[in-house]
Amino acid sequence: MYNFDEVIDRRHTNAMNTDGFRGYIFHADDSMTFPYKDEEFIRMWVADMEFATPDVVIDGMRERLDKRIFGYTRVFEKSYYDALAAWCKARYDWSFDRKELVMSNGIIPALFEMVEYICKPDEKVLFLTPSYAYFKYAAEAGNREYVCSDLVYEDGRYSIDFDDFAKKAADEKTSLLILCNPHNPSGRVWTEEELKGLAKIIEENSLWVISDEIHCDLLRCNQKHIPLGKVMPDYQRLVTCMAPSKTFNLAGMMISNVIIRDEGLRSVWLDRHYNFDNPLSIAAAQSAYEKGQPWLEELRVYLDENFRFTQEYLAEHLPKAKFRISEATYLAWVDLNEYFEPDENLPLFFAYKAGVLLEGGNMFVQHSDGFIRLNLACPKATLAEGLRRICEAVNTKHTEKYLGE
Repeated sequence: MYNFDEVIDRRHTNAMNTDGFRGYIFHADDSMTFPYKDEEFIRMWVADMEFATPDVVIDGMRERLDKRIFGYTRVFEKSYYDALAAWCKARYDWSFDRKELVMSNGIIPALFEMVEYICKPDEKVLFLTPSYAYFKYAAEAGNREYVCSDLVYEDGRYSIDFDDFAKKAADEKTSLLILCNPHNPSGRVWTEEELKGLAKIIEENSLWVISDEIHCDLLRCNQKHIPLGKVMPDYQRLVTCMAPSKTFNLAGMMISNVIIRDEGLRSVWLDRHYNFDNPLSIAAAQSAYEKGQPWLEELRVYLDENFRFTQEYLAEHLPKAKFRISEATYLAWVDLNEYFEPDENLPLFFAYKAGVLLEGGNMFVQHSDGFIRLNLACPKATLAEGLRRICEAVNTKHTEKYLGE
């Protein structure tokens, strides 16, 4: 048994979670003040967990520390590939060649590089919205135009608008799709039928695809992830991105797996990418894939219970809120449009009025006004207090718009 109820003090560790919220959420500096002290906030925003990294992973890093030299390092040994390949085969019945695997210091840096490698200056990047904002940022950083295909939102559930997606994919200037599989922020796990529908359109238009599958391990216990590469086994214009960072709370270790099928693109990556890795990150990731499954299975049960508790609490205390339990991720996507106007600043409202740090729909490109995203990867006591504060703030809210202090 693992103790997911333990409350761990993350102050004085240079954590984004505790020290970086002013800049990230509010685009402010340390002079921004609130009615709450920093240590009084319930933090439900950035997508890392409030749980200790598994002991087997920490032990792996300790073993590497005992080697006592930390020179320039890359993944040379086949044992890393073997660990990742065995993980993917066991969980997803999916395989890939060793030569296709390259490493990146995170999926976000990989996205920024890939957009420039794949898209000509006058070409476009397509993604589904609402969207993880860094898909947009990757396009903007490369001075590429981005195109959004809004998901269909009905009765609290999202689905793909295949007609709209096909129309935008058919634009001769659209060359790259960035797919979030499973989807952030909605938590959808795309079905085999949905993935096959996307695959047909992708192949018809010869699109490049980056499939961001970072949340693939964090499924509800009744769900199954299907890699896009499994649905498109022979399609060469496909890049699959996976990482242990979300799964095992290793975001700060900055290590990700980038699986590039196309030899030409892989050659460009190897020529232009700064191709060194943190030796502790390699040890952590390999230990996670080799020994972390028991911890992950208990984590998934705990997260399922947190989602169930959240659903029941919101149904009782905010009955007009629309919320479906996410099929994947540890992120709850909650529709509060019955309580707020579209242009109200929800992160600011909840920070000032509830002492809760969260991300608002305005942070997910478009098609997301009036939503909040809550990180439920926290001890039950923390979750209960956060939800209590959120509901109390909404239920005591005045009828006029909240646009800031």
